[in-house]
Order: sequence, then structure tokens, then C-alpha cells
Amino acid sequence: MVEMILEKPLAAATRRGDVLSSIGNTPLLRLPRLARDLPTGVEVCVKAEHLNPGGSVKDRAALAMILEAERDGRLTHDKIILDATSGNTGIAYAMIGATRGYRVTLCLPQNANFERKRMLRIYGAELIETDPLLSPDGAQLRAQEIAACEPEKYFYADQYNNDANWRAHYDGTAPEIWEQTGGRVTHFLAGMGTSGTLTGTARRLKEFNPRVRAVAMQPDSPLHGLEGMKHMETAIVPGIYDPTLADETVLVSTEDAQAMARRLAREEGLFVGISAGANVLAALRYAQTLPPGSTVVTVLCDDGGRYLSEEFWE
Repeated sequence: MVEMILEKPLAAATRRGDVLSSIGNTPLLRLPRLARDLPTGVEVCVKAEHLNPGGSVKDRAALAMILEAERDGRLTHDKIILDATSGNTGIAYAMIGATRGYRVTLCLPQNANFERKRMLRIYGAELIETDPLLSPDGAQLRAQEIAACEPEKYFYADQYNNDANWRAHYDGTAPEIWEQTGGRVTHFLAGMGTSGTLTGTARRLKEFNPRVRAVAMQPDSPLHGLEGMKHMETAIVPGIYDPTLADETVLVSTEDAQAMARRLAREEGLFVGISAGANVLAALRYAQTLPPGSTVVTVLCDDGGRYLSEEFWE
């Protein structure tokens, strides 16, 4: 069971009258059961980004990157949207491309799971599968090669180095959290793939209140199963990553994150993915160390339906 704190409707000025109108303004939830053993006066809240129409937090960044490219003329209807993805941003591109009439080509690791590939194809995206041993980094290198060879054919969104990625959270996610907590947020915790969610949200929250602490969640090993998350010490570091923003880092194992994803479904009714499980686990562990009056906010990155074939659910 979850408790909703606030769900703010979209302002009329931002409505586009299609599915993209429902991106953002996601509810902020408490976790009555999982957080019941926290110290008195300490709370953990989760931003329900899995309720975006594409099923993940990446809807925000993908829409921001596409709209900015339309405005400055880099994206026109004679070009194909191209990027590397581990799944979620690609699904967002494909959904937005279908809505706005663009073709979409995506590079992703060959070992990306069945559900993600099927969703991408349902939306009409072309998939270029890359070496699974190189993980998302290999997909990124392949997308760069394609864009360099045929720049007139593709708009290369380049989510890892595109400032519109983090600005989507600076302009949207952070103000929503600030309003939904009534300015009580003291800590923001998020895992890092492109790092856009942590970078944009933490940067803006620190402007609202310089005492807000930013906490980075990372996999505890280079070889991990946290889809979309980077072990920064051993991966290609995104250009938008700002190492000065995170005040602390919490490491999480794949197995512990999977166990928390199961608990979120069975104890809170939240069917979300592995990275969401990792964020919640890290937030609950971290919150155990905090004084009364602390409010930790983290992100439910995506829904659980794109992980149904994974054995850890059993």
C-alpha cells in the first residue's frame, strides 16, 4: 500500500493534447510498510516516474531533447532520430517518434531483454544490436560511428552528452519535488546512467536550498544487472556528468536490488524495475543514518513489465 502526497495536474499552457501531455507531474509517494522501521522523524519518498506514458523517467529527457532539436532546426522530418540506449530512453524516443511522425533507429546491446526489444519494435523503431560484452558503451560507440558516417541522414540525440537531458529534470523533476514536499526535501538520491536525473534534479534542488544533499547510487561492481546504470569508475563517463554534485555515494548489489523490486510489488503494490529497487534500497539504508527532520526523495525509474522474463521474480 502506498500513500500519495501530491499529484499536480499539468498546467494548461503545457498541454499538447496528445499522449506527450502526460509526461511529467508524476506523484510523490510514501512507503508505509518498507519505511516503517526508519528512525522517528525521518521519511523516504519516491517519485513515481514509472507512471509516465512510456513507462519510465526517460520520457522527460527524450521529449526535451527532441523538442530542443526541433526548435533549433537539427531535427526535421527528413531525418531519422538516432541514439544508443539500454532500453528506456529508446522506448521514449520510439513513443515520441510515433506521436510526432519521426523514424527512429536505436543501437542497443544484443543482450537487452526480450520485453524491451519487443516494445521498441511495436512502436516502429529499427534496432541495431551491438556486442553484449561492451554493454551500453558498445551501443554508444556504434551510434557515434553511424552518425559520423551519415550526418545528413540522422539526428543523433546523444543522450549522454546532451544538456537538454539534465535540463529536463532541472526544469521539471526538481521543482515538482520541491513543491510536493513543501520544501522539506533534505536529500535527493538517484542512480546514474546518463546521470541526467541526478545532475539536473540535484543542481536545481541545491539552488532552492544549498543544504540539500545529493546522493549517487551506483552498482557495486562493473559486472552487474542494474539495467541502465553505470559503474562510473569503469564505464565511459557521460559528458553531462558533474562529479562535484554528489555529496555521497551508496553502492548496491544486483541481487539486493532485485529483492527490493520484489518487496515493492508485494508489500507496497508498486510493480517497478530493478533500478527502482536499487534506488529504494539505497534510500532506505541511507535514511537509517539520518537525524529527525530528514526527507529523502528517490526515483522509481521504470515499470516492472519490461522485466517480466527475468528469473528473479520467481
